[in-house]
Amino acid sequence: MNDQVLDRLLSRVEKPARYIGGEYNMQVKAEADLRFALCFPDVYEIGMSHLGSRILYHVLNGMEGVRCERCFAPWTDMEQALKEAGEELFTLETRAPLKSFDIVGFSLLYEMCYSNILTMLELGHIPFLSRDRGLEYPLLVAGGPCAVNPEPIAPFFDAVVIGDGEEAEPELVNAYRASRAAGETKRQLLERLAAIPGVYVPSFYEAEYDEHGFKAIRRLTDKAPEKVTRRVLENLDKAPFVGRQLVPHMQIVHDRVALEVMRGCTRGCRFCQAGYIYRPVRERSERTLLAQAEELVRCTGYDEISLLSLSTGDYSHLHELLPEVMDRMEKKRVSVALPSLRIDSLLKDELDKMQSVRKAGLTFAPEAGTQRMRDVINKNVTEEDLLRACSDAFESGWTGVKLYFMIGLPTETDEDVLGIAELAKKVSRLFYSMPKEKRGKGLRLTVSVSTFVPKPHTAFEWCAQDEPEEIRRKQRLLVGAMKGVRGGELHYHPSFLSVLEAAFSRGDRRLAEVLLRAHGKGCRFDSWSEHFKPVAWQEAFSECGLTVAEYAHRQRALTEPLPWGHVDVVVTEAYLKKEYEKAMAAQTTKDCRQGCNGCFGRAYADHRCFA
Repeated sequence: MNDQVLDRLLSRVEKPARYIGGEYNMQVKAEADLRFALCFPDVYEIGMSHLGSRILYHVLNGMEGVRCERCFAPWTDMEQALKEAGEELFTLETRAPLKSFDIVGFSLLYEMCYSNILTMLELGHIPFLSRDRGLEYPLLVAGGPCAVNPEPIAPFFDAVVIGDGEEAEPELVNAYRASRAAGETKRQLLERLAAIPGVYVPSFYEAEYDEHGFKAIRRLTDKAPEKVTRRVLENLDKAPFVGRQLVPHMQIVHDRVALEVMRGCTRGCRFCQAGYIYRPVRERSERTLLAQAEELVRCTGYDEISLLSLSTGDYSHLHELLPEVMDRMEKKRVSVALPSLRIDSLLKDELDKMQSVRKAGLTFAPEAGTQRMRDVINKNVTEEDLLRACSDAFESGWTGVKLYFMIGLPTETDEDVLGIAELAKKVSRLFYSMPKEKRGKGLRLTVSVSTFVPKPHTAFEWCAQDEPEEIRRKQRLLVGAMKGVRGGELHYHPSFLSVLEAAFSRGDRRLAEVLLRAHGKGCRFDSWSEHFKPVAWQEAFSECGLTVAEYAHRQRALTEPLPWGHVDVVVTEAYLKKEYEKAMAAQTTKDCRQGCNGCFGRAYADHRCFA
């Protein structure tokens, strides 16, 4: 696309900076024999905040002869402008059409972005279905956390990388190069890809159904494994990070340096998919992190660093790392943030020091309002832990606190729902009971309540989600109970959006046709309230002879086959069943740091979540 055409398009859109490229630290390699389009199925400011995409951008561009370029889902104004101008979707680095790339890779972070994948393929003039694409089209691959159940999007992709991509993606690229050099057919190329550990080739498997629904996944060739085992990056400390991080022209969601201190979690919260699919825990050394922090601040000019992980408070050397990185960054007027803290983390001294550069909000995640409910989900924290953490924060000068909860959890009662408001009231009373000279002027207490979504490869993968009316009833109950919370503000999400997420989270291949029909009815940007079309989605399910309820609201038997059963994420199904049974009895499981709980299968029997 030339400059004149792009200028005409940009004059018609709300945020032109989403499409111009040219950011500081952007990479454009002059010579390359393979071009990889790294696609994110949401808008620029969300995709540019994704750490995994930043890492892959650096890894792929670090390969000799490989040029990686970025492409994001265009907002609806740009979509319309492209269609009316007869132009194709393009990448930011060279403004090349998506269709001209050798490999087009999508990051699957959220099920409600699936419709955007189809929008991007449509605008790129690329056929939706893998069976309709020959070698004249790009190879379509996907990866990310949603890939642990690839079935709802399986017909669209040629290959899906399951697990960590730092090593798997270069192997996939090299397999593509070798196949092309040998003049192989697409079938032969896919056979090469299926031989790479962690790579799933959907066309080599067939889904079977009976009168009860999903029955089995059948392997069609011995060139593919019966089970695809998640790829695990063994040594995080020696792994590549983001390199020279891109600096956007506009504000993005996480507009700061993201420093990944560890990957994985030892806590074992039963609802948390990430806690299961990122095991075992792998940490970066203090020395590595300090060097990366210095380099990233130097090459970006950012004035904030976020220490990122599923549970940063559990990093084994946090009490040594945090004071050191804060001392170094304070001289540069760079603040250090912990995005989410365990409420049983002992960080009083660090909270005091973190205020020396900038005062911001703190985030805690009690998840449930009563101790019984926290035991069901294996949160392993108490009300006393939360109040102590908040007291430490208030005494250190913090006035903004966000609390994350869920409703609709398995075995939940109204008492559990009302317990959320009771806990918020106690936090508010704690703040206002302090002498004015020891606290800030006013409390900003945000209570964010999401709806429980059962996820594959968790202890709750068999559980039914509450139906929409029940979700709305519980939300109304909570709204009423929160009215007396001084300084408190309640946020929650539309009920049907969570239901649709649950359906696609636990879906099978039949949902690919639902997705096609919904896209044809104008569904895209489903996670954005102004574009969400629940009626269109319901019509799409109905036209396919399916219902949302059978996927989202049905309790599944522990013995029935699961659409994602051919994906081995290393944590065994036997362990998940044991955790489910303990949840129903409100029994907890100890943190892996206190001794191995035996969650890994035979292939990873010698690993431990924390060594």
